[in-house]
Amino acid sequence: MTDEVLAFTRSDALTIGVELELQLIDRRTGDLTRGASDLIHLVERKPYPGDIKPEITESMIEISTKVHREFGSLRDELRAMRDVLIQAADRLDLAIAGGGAHPFQRWHERQIFDRPRFRHVAGLYGYLAKQFTVFGQHVHIGCASGDAAMSLLHSLARYVPHFIALAACSPYYQGVDTAFDCSRLNTVFAFPLSGRAPFVTDWAGFEAYFAKMKRLGVVESMKDFYWDIRPKPEYGTIEIRVFDTPLTVDRAAELAGYLQAVCAMLLDAGARPESEDIYLAYSYNRFQACRFGLEAQLIDVASAAAVPLHRDVLDTVERCRPYAQRLGSAEALDAIEALVRAHGNHARWQRETYQQSGSLAEVVLRSAALWSARGV
Repeated sequence: MTDEVLAFTRSDALTIGVELELQLIDRRTGDLTRGASDLIHLVERKPYPGDIKPEITESMIEISTKVHREFGSLRDELRAMRDVLIQAADRLDLAIAGGGAHPFQRWHERQIFDRPRFRHVAGLYGYLAKQFTVFGQHVHIGCASGDAAMSLLHSLARYVPHFIALAACSPYYQGVDTAFDCSRLNTVFAFPLSGRAPFVTDWAGFEAYFAKMKRLGVVESMKDFYWDIRPKPEYGTIEIRVFDTPLTVDRAAELAGYLQAVCAMLLDAGARPESEDIYLAYSYNRFQACRFGLEAQLIDVASAAAVPLHRDVLDTVERCRPYAQRLGSAEALDAIEALVRAHGNHARWQRETYQQSGSLAEVVLRSAALWSARGV
């Protein structure tokens, strides 16, 4: 049975797909509001691209794209999905926003969406399930085999701080400035089986690991792993889960384009990590990226030197440019470079908006306006 569940479905290398968890907002107060069931019911009456489905509470939804080869078509589909959602939300007098965490929602007021999986999670994790009302972008990268997936998963470990800092968009939580650019991952870290995947570098080894964990009763399926990067054998992908949901769909597509180019560079170099030493500074670097965003200082394991994260991203962008040209994502890398040079992640935008307005509700409402592409 385990072999059937974990059979790795081959997919074309470097294909990409995106999932975005989105906030449902009361237009009067800026608070989260229950609306997922009504919104999904309304959207399903007409054809729409991709997939739109519920998440763990009634105050959030998840959208997911089809499989794409290029940044441009991915961005176009995300824009089309956004437009469908905004039209439906207008009819329900709701707003929709990105962002990794709502700045002032009260977790105990959330209502678990009525599905067996969500009821199971709520029963197992108690109050953590409602605190899990945080919002991430997940990017899937196609892999030609399970062995290739595990090699690429571990090779990406060095770049996880890049993805955290570039996407960081959750500085406010429970009504206060957390002093983190990304506070969302602190919530995720409370779950068992979060953090990094075990250092297993081939698919046979991972199947054996999964079988042991299932026999112990620790997991029932791959969904029980909340790792930063996890394999998705049924899709033939690895899933990178550290991104906060950006405030715009264009930024979401640009982040996916950058990730795709990094993966192409790693695959071209062989993408075969030989030692678990690649993880010696992983937790430290992950914390630095969450706490300081683009101003973080990373420890390079090979040289034992501290490296400014923003400089490391710019150097990586330059190394990735030939791959981006081939993949059709040069525009995405240009956007990432501009973001870094301006030190302009969305956590900074939210803080500047709060400084201007003095209101967290206004931060949310302007975020919703940004996501809808109606301006602020």
